[in-house]
Amino acid sequence: MNEPSVFKTPTATMPLDNIHHVASDDFAPRDASHAEIHNVYGMENTRATYEGLLTLRPDERPFVMTRASYAGGQRYSATWTGDNSATWDHLKLAIHQVINLGLSGFSWSANDVGGFTGGPSPELLTRWFEIASFMPIFRDHAAKDTPRAEPWVDGPEHLAIRRRFVEERYRLMPYLYALADDNARTGDPIMRPVFYDYPDAIHATCDQGMAFTLGRDLLVAPPPHPESPQKYDVCLPQGGWYDYWTGLPVSQGKADQGGGPVQAAAQTMMDAPSGGTNVTETPKLDRLPVFVRAGAIVPRQPLVQSTSEIPQGPLSIDVYPGPDCTGTLYADDGHSLDYQRGSFYRRTIRCTRDAQGLKISIAAVDGRFVPWWRQIAVTVHGATAGGTVSLDGRKLPSSFDAAGQRLSFQFGEQRGARDIAIAQ
Repeated sequence: MNEPSVFKTPTATMPLDNIHHVASDDFAPRDASHAEIHNVYGMENTRATYEGLLTLRPDERPFVMTRASYAGGQRYSATWTGDNSATWDHLKLAIHQVINLGLSGFSWSANDVGGFTGGPSPELLTRWFEIASFMPIFRDHAAKDTPRAEPWVDGPEHLAIRRRFVEERYRLMPYLYALADDNARTGDPIMRPVFYDYPDAIHATCDQGMAFTLGRDLLVAPPPHPESPQKYDVCLPQGGWYDYWTGLPVSQGKADQGGGPVQAAAQTMMDAPSGGTNVTETPKLDRLPVFVRAGAIVPRQPLVQSTSEIPQGPLSIDVYPGPDCTGTLYADDGHSLDYQRGSFYRRTIRCTRDAQGLKISIAAVDGRFVPWWRQIAVTVHGATAGGTVSLDGRKLPSSFDAAGQRLSFQFGEQRGARDIAIAQ
């Protein structure tokens, strides 16, 4: 409520003639009215909270969330978009708001999933759950005395869909955390307009009013009119794409009867096509079209029920061969400031194809943090045949799934550089 909210006034905030004393190292101290200070007040409030938490716990990362801030306020807090309504229009608006906040520097933002006021229909809440699973922050939240909005309130069919998407978000935590590290170092937003990484997309013929990317590698394409059952086209930028859910390459201009893209068997996509790919989708409540950039290397983890829970099993690395084939692993302890003193784990993975087959290069670890995983399980998508897999010159056991076009193998975690050769 740090706008500030003062409800018993005509303006619902401080009287505009209230006087604030402004003192800073950057200019001479002076007095100013609330009419001038109102917009910066929320940011200064979050800054005071952030600095106070650091004083109380000097080695713990403060977590502050605000709905009022100002340019530069992302240094002190995450934010959310305020008291939205349980309507389809506000679901669409949520995407636009979070994208624009990211472009304005506020990469960690969210909206109240399902709407703060009014109460969502079962279909609206389910669709909102699906989309929010790929947003920077996921927060299912509603006002007092409104209809319940927990994931289980609308019966087992809706619960199963909502659970599947929330669980997918937890599996994607290594990808999201690597994006968090990149955002902290470069400022690149987490959730982006498609044209941020693919400038030609600004000329796309499809309605992209609901489309966005999560980082560079995942493109999420909800129906542009999410309440409508009408078919719609998705314009995928040039370079080749895979279906996130099946792992299969996307073919040009086709869709199956269920609304998913028909896959092109035997497509390697290591060379960028001259143009983009258009696919037609038929909205289904249990499907959210998500696509992976050809050239992405996406880390995932075994399912957990909380970010405080340590995953059990290997770290999964999904390789989607294509141009500029690269990905990043990042980990730290998740709560302290030790990462500022070198206690982090960061490494780059790349892949290239030549006449002998596919090569995957894993750089040596930067930083001294020891992550939770002890094994790494690699899946190469778009594979058209099995092949011999060698790690640093030694043959590894592997398995090939012809229907899924997947080649899989596993090896132990080591901190030095690793070279994997797949002869096909």
